[in-house]
Amino acid sequence: MIKKITRECDLNTYLLRKTWRGRKMYSLYKAYGLDYPFCQFFSVGADGILLCFNSTILIVSADEEEADELAGFIAMHQPFRVECNEPVRALLADMLPGYRSLHRTTFELHPDPDAASAEAFVEFNPSLDDVYQILKAGFPNLADYPLWYTDTSHRCRHGVSHVMTYKGSTTATIMFDIDDHVLVGEVATLPEARGLGHARVFLRWLAGFLAQFKKTAVLYALDIRESFYREIGFTVLEEEFVLEREEASDQITKGLLDNGDH
Repeated sequence: MIKKITRECDLNTYLLRKTWRGRKMYSLYKAYGLDYPFCQFFSVGADGILLCFNSTILIVSADEEEADELAGFIAMHQPFRVECNEPVRALLADMLPGYRSLHRTTFELHPDPDAASAEAFVEFNPSLDDVYQILKAGFPNLADYPLWYTDTSHRCRHGVSHVMTYKGSTTATIMFDIDDHVLVGEVATLPEARGLGHARVFLRWLAGFLAQFKKTAVLYALDIRESFYREIGFTVLEEEFVLEREEASDQITKGLLDNGDH
């Protein structure tokens, strides 16, 4: 049974803090609590937790017997992306027409002492207007500016996220830092600066910057970017599939389809 969580005492934050997906959910709880209509938590069966956040649904610890009800819930909300534990994700993939499975790799960042000098070119508190100009060129599915700005500035003000830029042309965001587990996201470079190695140097510096505080940092990569992070020297921590709604876009280039050939 899927039931909305309205009281903080009913949200199992200990469970959320055990996995990377759960930590992402917990970070949004820290930023927004339970009172915003675009950030709603639900219990799923005995132990599962589901979060509806804008156009994404995140699920942890769901049981296979909940798949039918979850499929109905997802079909009603029509999120752009669904992230869920296996084997429930595989069951949902067969139940949800209009969604495809994309292969995603979690890379652990490793420091590079040679990148230490890059800090002179890092802006720790850049203009979010400038950051958006970098991001929109690399993320065609990025939310419209008011929505992105409102969410990003809110998370930064509440100490959940932190945005940085490098040489005014590359950006990366610490999406959350939960119990010294850091998720890095929204990495992008302006088109005119691509091929100059900015993202490579910036991420290697960021890995070292976080390592000095004894933090474990990861980032997610769909298959189109996987080779880049391997070349940087980051290592594979885990692999998974996520569900993404099929649209008139270049989805097939974003990740390996879960068709049994991977």
